[in-house]
Amino acid sequence: MRNNPRDWAIDDLIVIANRYGFTFRQPGTSHVTFSNGKQRLTVPSHKPIKPVYVQHFVTMIEEALEVINETIY
Repeated sequence: MRNNPRDWAIDDLIVIANRYGFTFRQPGTSHVTFSNGKQRLTVPSHKPIKPVYVQHFVTMIEEALEVINETIY
């Protein structure tokens, strides 16, 4: 995703969010909000997702992983 932020669907982001322990909600709108308790990102669920949202999503996942790694080590 980092190398090619184009042509991703909201379902792809949902799968990745679940894998890394993020929650998501879509409260009857055309946007999905991803959260891990400390960070939150709202993404329009239009196809395809704009690259800027994919880049923000990747950054959010990477920052969460850094916190986990610091906690473990």
